[in-house]
Amino acid sequence: MLRFSTSIIILLFFFSSEIIGQELQLKITSIDSTKNAIIDSLSYSNRFKDYNSIKKEVDSFQIRLHTAGYINNKLVQFQKKNDSIFNVAFQLNNKYKYIQIKYSPEFINPSVINDITQNIKNNDTLFTIPFNKTESILNYINEKLTENGYPFTKIKLSKIGIKDKNTLKASLIVLKNKTQRSLDKIILKGYEKFPKSFLKRYLKIKPEKTFNISSINKKIETLNNLKFANQIRPPEALFTKDSTILYIYVEKKQSNSFDGFLGFNTNEENNKLEFNGYLNLDLNNNFNYGESLGIIYKSDENEQTTFQANLNTPYILGSPIGAELELNLFKKDSTFSTVSQQAKLYYQLNSKTKVYSGVDFSESTNLLNQDDSIEIQDYKSNFYTLSFSFERRNRAYSLFPIQSSFILETGFGNRVKSNTTENQTKISTDIFHIFNLNTKNSIYGRLNGSWLTSDSFLENELYRFGGINSIRGFEENSLTANLFTTLNTEYRYKLNSNIYIHSIIDLGYFDNSISKQQENLYGFGFGFGLITKSGLLKFNFANGRTQEQQFKFSNSKIHLSLIALF
Repeated sequence: MLRFSTSIIILLFFFSSEIIGQELQLKITSIDSTKNAIIDSLSYSNRFKDYNSIKKEVDSFQIRLHTAGYINNKLVQFQKKNDSIFNVAFQLNNKYKYIQIKYSPEFINPSVINDITQNIKNNDTLFTIPFNKTESILNYINEKLTENGYPFTKIKLSKIGIKDKNTLKASLIVLKNKTQRSLDKIILKGYEKFPKSFLKRYLKIKPEKTFNISSINKKIETLNNLKFANQIRPPEALFTKDSTILYIYVEKKQSNSFDGFLGFNTNEENNKLEFNGYLNLDLNNNFNYGESLGIIYKSDENEQTTFQANLNTPYILGSPIGAELELNLFKKDSTFSTVSQQAKLYYQLNSKTKVYSGVDFSESTNLLNQDDSIEIQDYKSNFYTLSFSFERRNRAYSLFPIQSSFILETGFGNRVKSNTTENQTKISTDIFHIFNLNTKNSIYGRLNGSWLTSDSFLENELYRFGGINSIRGFEENSLTANLFTTLNTEYRYKLNSNIYIHSIIDLGYFDNSISKQQENLYGFGFGFGLITKSGLLKFNFANGRTQEQQFKFSNSKIHLSLIALF
């Protein structure tokens, strides 16, 4: 008897589970079968677990009918066909395509209505819009009212009626506070020492401005273009009876970097392995002022030594003006040395763009024993410079943090040698962009070049290029020219979020008026990048040649560099 009772209980359990787990179906149609296509076009869910879910879907569908213009629709049938199927039928009635709205220019600026539609009548107090866009347009009007300092504004349609068979009519009611809200105080959370000048000048957020939360959100997004700070979460506002307080959540980022590379190749004269390299130290915002200090020291296999220091101080004394100072020392073995000094003032147009104006002084000394060298002589040069820069950063890709960069600089001045003065002009540009094909594939392109115009040229004033930062496959700064341009390209493939491999195809051209040399340059190779615990490690293997040279594997160059953040 006990066994029999247990069996009955088990059977009832499985049977009841099957009933409880049974899926319910919904079928919605129109009383007028010719309008079933309209029903289907609005789409709805047709499978449910319980009756309450079906009822919610039917209510939601009726709202979609209202939004589509069938405001007089009626639910005429809600029938359970069998244990699992429910049939629902609507009478759609007439569809209204437009709605004419009456509003008061006292509460809504007519320019807002002009942004919505040109169909305006009765001295700008009536406007007509498509009915199915009513909700989105009302939201737009409400946003505009909020932007003017009325964050608690509410709007609604009243006195809704029928104008004709295609058009409804209504009055727009605006409910808002009498007092316009302004921003009274800003409080920083997370990084309390964030430079105050960047709030006012970079983000352009300051007290006593009309409170506009949507505008503030857009401005704070520009934090993503800063090296030293990042937004933690969206800003929040605290409204009291008499004031409005804005809370901004920011964190300080590791933005100091150390960059270096080691290169080696075989000396063709003695077949010995030679090493070369450089150090690049970039210090950012260590005094919480937004300042940056860059130091570069480079020594290469051509017995050339370079030291460069650059100081950037933004928003001097809280003004919109920043300054850049640069010192550059270059020595070519025992041949000559050159000292260059630059001073620039700049104005930041927006988070990505700056314009500069400044001066550039250079002095070069002939270190050779003979003083009658024609190609190398003592000289001094002075230039007035104008420049423009643009940089867009990409926080989504740690491997490639900068998406685009554009720098253009022109200089007008003169050079003095042996009591002879010559007018000179120089132009330089550096442009690059990463074209993202998809999440794994991208193409990197960089165009770099400089041009010096003069009646005559000296060897110690020419541009020096070649190597990992210009055209790869050549020795560092082994090429000299008064005009050069290089194009670097890479096809990059990301193996994962920390590793990528790439090709190297570099092209170049240079003109050396002293040696009467004009040549095309080519560099080919491959490389990879790897994010390690120490930083971004880069490896490049490239072979460079001129149009007159034959390919020689011994001319290949291997470059290693490591960029470490701290």
